[in-house]
This record gives sequence, structure tokens and C-alpha cells, in this order.
Amino acid sequence: MAENVFPTKNNLINTKKSLSLAKVGYDLMDRKRNILVREVMELMDDAKEIQLEIGEKYNAAYSALQRAMIEMGDCDWAAQSIPVDDSVKISARSVMGVEIPTATSDDCELRLHYSFTNTCEYLDIAYERFNEVKRLTVKLAEVENSVCRLADAIKKTRKRTNALGNIMIPKFESTIKYISNALEEKEREEFSRLKVIKSSKEG
Repeated sequence: MAENVFPTKNNLINTKKSLSLAKVGYDLMDRKRNILVREVMELMDDAKEIQLEIGEKYNAAYSALQRAMIEMGDCDWAAQSIPVDDSVKISARSVMGVEIPTATSDDCELRLHYSFTNTCEYLDIAYERFNEVKRLTVKLAEVENSVCRLADAIKKTRKRTNALGNIMIPKFESTIKYISNALEEKEREEFSRLKVIKSSKEG
């Protein structure tokens, strides 16, 4: 590959500049990858904690719902009185140029939308616990989506880092060595030629 480059001082200077830029790029890509990996590890820890908490809340919610159904019988009419929640808002933040989502839902005071007639406290507890599950599910969705996006960015960054470290940088170093050797050889030939000319003139 290096042999296809004409060995001139100008090409040597340009190749050295390209090598310098490639090394800077490699360092930046490597740093970006490390930061993204650290971010993913932190998010994965968060996801584990949220999943455990969701499991606990779900168990408590279903336990309360079962008690409510034992006391009340059918709870469908109470469930149908609760309006659809459209308070979830999605925005984004940037981590090393990677857009990851931020999901929020209105933390307004929890209101009971069904009548207290023919209901019991276990239905209220179930409603409160399921509301907590909803809040945690929004957070978990944000974290898991962020992990997926960051993992994809890490994969792309690793490919670019490997391309620079294993292909581009060795290629530029090989080209610099080839041009330098060719120029040195040319200088030696020129020196020998001048020496011969000088000797012939003196003779």
C-alpha cells in the first residue's frame, strides 16, 4: 500500500500529519468508549434495582387486589373509573454525542376516581401500589432504552477505534517508513553522484 505513494518530502509531511490526526482520533474514540461503558454499567445497576423494586411492588399490589376481590367480588367497575394516564413526557440528553431518552411522568397527588361506596381499603392499597409500579416502569423503560442506545454506540465506537488502531495508524506508519527510506536512499545516491563528479573534476 505504501509503495503506491510517491516518495516526496511533501507526501512525507502530509502523511505525518495524517498519522498525528489518526492518533488523536484513536485517543478520543478510546476515551469515548470508556465513558460510554462506564455509563452503561451504572445504568445496568440502576435497572437491576428498579426491577427488584417493581417485583416487590407488583407482589404487594396483587396481594392487595386479591384481598379486595375477596371482600368486594368484581373490581372491574372500579378499574374502569380510572382515567387513561397520558402524563408521560419524553425528552433527551446527550452522553458523548449519544442521544438517550429521559422519561418523566407528572407526580401529582394520587386521587381516587371511584366511589367509596362498595369498596374497601385493600382496593385503595392496590391502586396506590400499581401507581408506584407505573412510575417505576416508566423509569425502567428509560434506563433499558438508554442501555440499548449506548451499547449500539459502544459497538460503533469500538469498530472505529479498531479501524484506526489496526488499519489506519499502521498504514500511515508504514508509508512514513517507506517514504523516509526512499528519501534517504535518494540522498545517498545524490551524495555519491556529487562525490564522483567532484573527483572527476579534481582528476
